[in-house]
Amino acid sequence: MVDLSAATVGQQIEELDQLIKKPIYSIAPDALARYEKEYFGQKCRQSYDMVQQAVKYIPGGVQHNLAFNHPFPLVFTKAEGAYLEDLDGNRYFDFLQAGGPTVLGSNPPEVREKVIHLLNTCGPSTGLFHEYEFHIAKLVTELIPSVNWLRLLNSGTEACMAAIRIARLATKKKHILKMGGAYHGWSDQHAYGIRVPGSKFTQAHGIPRFIFKGIDEFFPGDLKSLERKLRRNSLRGGTAAVMIEPVGPESGTRPISIDFVKGAAELCKKYGALLIFDEVVTAFRLSPHGAQGIMGIEPDLTVFGKVIGGGYPGAGGIGGKEEYRKYLAAGIQTGDKVKKALVGGTMAATPLSALAGYYTIKLIQETKACDQANAMGDRLTAGLKQLIKKHNLPFVAFNQGSICHLETVGTMHFVVNWKKPWTILKVLNETSARKAEMEHMGAAYMAEGLVTLAGSRLYTSAAYSEEMIDQALAAFDRAFANVVRLD
Repeated sequence: MVDLSAATVGQQIEELDQLIKKPIYSIAPDALARYEKEYFGQKCRQSYDMVQQAVKYIPGGVQHNLAFNHPFPLVFTKAEGAYLEDLDGNRYFDFLQAGGPTVLGSNPPEVREKVIHLLNTCGPSTGLFHEYEFHIAKLVTELIPSVNWLRLLNSGTEACMAAIRIARLATKKKHILKMGGAYHGWSDQHAYGIRVPGSKFTQAHGIPRFIFKGIDEFFPGDLKSLERKLRRNSLRGGTAAVMIEPVGPESGTRPISIDFVKGAAELCKKYGALLIFDEVVTAFRLSPHGAQGIMGIEPDLTVFGKVIGGGYPGAGGIGGKEEYRKYLAAGIQTGDKVKKALVGGTMAATPLSALAGYYTIKLIQETKACDQANAMGDRLTAGLKQLIKKHNLPFVAFNQGSICHLETVGTMHFVVNWKKPWTILKVLNETSARKAEMEHMGAAYMAEGLVTLAGSRLYTSAAYSEEMIDQALAAFDRAFANVVRLD
């Protein structure tokens, strides 16, 4: 059971509020130096050597943000079920799960065999219509309550871009409201208010400020903040859409309750704005029917990513209610003379991604993978809480089903208050310092055989068993034994 109640979320927020008021606890410097020397220095030599060469050809030595870890990125060569293996042959528990999409576990053979057959008979891409475009669209519309049609794209970022274009066309209104701190990809407008609520444009480097004229942020979990922005926008062109990650910004790192989401849905109706759910992480992970299926809320548009391609490339899409279909028609015209949202992508909905997504989602449903993954998330979180108590640490552990959070420094729980301008620099400096300690904790976890997302988020999959979770907890126990207060 995924608990998104106001009481549970309120307790989680209170614990996070207390965490950022306390001194920083992290891996002791001497323990970190030992991990760097004895593990990374001796057992990861091939990864180190390759990264030194890669830096010459790749900015920072890696091609995507999730790949970086302290003291240097490791090179992974094998993914299977709940395990990863690096170039040096070291084995790890995989709690990154490719950023969330591998609900079945990595590289499930049932899907892989279908993909191999496709590659032998069709190839990965034709640029033309393939039967599995139909099969996956039909399956998703059968499973997700509010989705009557599905348009596949290349990424969640592209799907979020399409969503606000559709909203503006459908409502003929100008403004978009997003939850402060939420990540809806890295397109220009969605970079506003990213990661830290209240940060506005300060994290959106390389983007002219005039781009943000049509977008604003509201405070997570605060219906009064949302309605203030909706009321203000009603005087200057109206709000086309409200975008929400249904469990909270950054996959629930700052959690929100089901009561808030229901309240947001009512406010959208009141002010004539579309409600957009970003279910890039939650769809087919929390349940086969997404977070909206658990909440009993039907957004106007739903954004998909990652799992919609079964962990294979080309992982993005948008779906929604019937009345918004006409803004995306690409083939047979509906007869509705409306302007179409500008979207595209030659490599979207390839035979490879459509087939892999179809069989992945079908297996998730048939095997009750969400139930198993959620149960393992509950077990992992309960075990982490016991370890936190055992080692007398200020850390906070909580989860939304198979999305687990281990907050050691609360980096993403800070808020920028523009009424007190001096807090802006203070918060950004504070989050930078705490981010460094997240990386140090992540290095300790890695050396103990645990791959996490930035040392603070963990995804469980159906490939985990109770025994495996207990083994992972023993590794966390070893890492926590090296944590001290940093002054």
